[in-house]
Amino acid sequence: MTNEPFFPFLRSILPLLGKGALMTVELTIISVGIGVIIGIFGGIARVSRNPILLVPSTIYVEVIRGTPLLAQLFLVYFGLPSLGINLPPFTAAVIAMGINSGAYVTEIFRGGIQSIERGQMEAARSLGLSYLQAMRYIILPQAFKRILPPLGNEFIAMLKDSSLASTIAIAELMRVGREITSRTFRSFEVLTVVALLYLAITLPLSLIVRYAERRMSVSD
Repeated sequence: MTNEPFFPFLRSILPLLGKGALMTVELTIISVGIGVIIGIFGGIARVSRNPILLVPSTIYVEVIRGTPLLAQLFLVYFGLPSLGINLPPFTAAVIAMGINSGAYVTEIFRGGIQSIERGQMEAARSLGLSYLQAMRYIILPQAFKRILPPLGNEFIAMLKDSSLASTIAIAELMRVGREITSRTFRSFEVLTVVALLYLAITLPLSLIVRYAERRMSVSD
C-alpha cells in the first residue's frame, strides 16, 4: 500500500476519510446545537440586571473561555470517572464541546441583544409584554439576523477544533488520517487530503452563511 501511485492510494483511503469526515460533521452539529441552546439563555442572563442570573453566567463564560478545550475534554472524559461518572468517548466529546461552544455563543448572543436599540425593549414593555416575551418576540428575532455571521464562524471554528476529539479515541477525520499515516508512512499525501476535506466542508458553510446574511438583510 505504501508504494501505490497516488491516485490508486487516494481511492483506497477516501472511504475511510469520508467516514471520519461524517463523524466530524455529526460531532460539530450536535455540539454547536447544544452551544446555541446554552447561548440563548446565557446571552439573556448576561444582559440581565439580576445578579442571580448575571454572576453565574459571567463566571461560566470567563472560566470556559479562559481554559483550553483540550483540558475540558480531558476533564469530562478522564476526570469524571473519578467521581463515578463514566461516559463513552462520543458523549464526553459532545458534552465538553457543547459547553465550550455555549460560552462563545453566549457572548455572541449578548452582543447581538445589546446591538438592538434599548427603546424597543421599553416599547414592548409599555405594550404589556413581559421581559421574556419581549426578548422572544421582539429582541431575539432581530438579534439573530445580526449574529448569523459570528454564529457561522463559531460553527466553522468548532468543526476544526473537533480534531481534538481524536485524543479521546473518537474516529473523526483527523484521527482517521493519523491512523492511515501510521500504517502507510505517507503523511504528506494523507494530511494534505485531510486538510482539503476540512476545506471542502468549511467553504460551502461560509458561502451558505453569506447567502443567508444577504437574504435576511433584504427582508429587513
